[in-house]
Amino acid sequence: MDKQAAISNFERNLTWWVFGCIVVGIMLGKRMPELFQAIAAIKVAEVNLPMAMLIWLMIIPMLLKIDFSAMREVFQHTKGIGVTLFINWLVKPFSMALLAWIFIRHLFADRLPVDQIDSYIAGLILLAAAPCTAMVFVWSNLCNGEPKFTLSQVAINDVIMLFAFAPIVALLLGLSSIIVPWDTLLVSVVLFIVVPVIISQGLRKILLAQGNSEALTSALKTLQPLSLSALLITLVMLFAFQGEQIVSQPLVIVLLAVPILIQVYFNALLAYWLNKKLKVAHCVAGPSALIGASNFFELAVATAIALFGFNSGAALATVVGVLIEVPVMLSIVAIVNRSKCWYER
Repeated sequence: MDKQAAISNFERNLTWWVFGCIVVGIMLGKRMPELFQAIAAIKVAEVNLPMAMLIWLMIIPMLLKIDFSAMREVFQHTKGIGVTLFINWLVKPFSMALLAWIFIRHLFADRLPVDQIDSYIAGLILLAAAPCTAMVFVWSNLCNGEPKFTLSQVAINDVIMLFAFAPIVALLLGLSSIIVPWDTLLVSVVLFIVVPVIISQGLRKILLAQGNSEALTSALKTLQPLSLSALLITLVMLFAFQGEQIVSQPLVIVLLAVPILIQVYFNALLAYWLNKKLKVAHCVAGPSALIGASNFFELAVATAIALFGFNSGAALATVVGVLIEVPVMLSIVAIVNRSKCWYER
């Protein structure tokens, strides 16, 4: 009950929290660019280490809930897994390619630099071609998602990504070969899945040995505010990192955000509706919709830089995905939570 109340209070002021973090992030990025450039440079294989630590704070509370001895229960959720895989690999990349063609190639073409249009489209496709790895644990936790389902779904997507990412991108971009930054993919999986799982399961064993389930429940109550604080700090840092880009190219940022927003909401709501039609439990449908909509922006940014260069339109398009990821996914969390009665009706 306490947890639900805390989440509801957070959601009630969601718009203001997000707006405040955006404003503060842009202001700090403009006032202290050297500081945030230094923080942004602390990375391994294009994965920012300070951001990784914040993500640990966000996802470890959810991973603490997982009892690996009961992971076989995930086979009860095959319909939810099927829906998520369908959205991630057969709908999302191709719907983004269509939206990019409609908006960037045609509707917005007169307002964008002509020499960058192909590059913008490529960046949008790269953004949609890989499902998110780390942040979905946060979104799932905020909508009371089934943690074992979320972990298994992320693991399945990571395996598929190893084999499907390059061919899908090559098909949609018409390239004969794709330079996949395998080091980014490997480091991301290790940092955002392997390490948090090891930490959380070690901590879980210690807590259960000390005081059974009561110690674990107490730890989760303590960590929950830290998790939400880390989420807001992450949002501030994302906008601080890209404050200069936003101020210098506001129109381009807004125009690139349009197909991304449509694609994210379309995929989330389609996954949510399909799960309802298949009579999947809400605790599975929520994370299924969120995993289906979110993007692996670290991989997208690294691939765009490797293929097209740091200052390319493709790199900028993937950065726009980074900027709107958190506020947009939080809005989907709110939709999932507030529509629970309708879903279960």
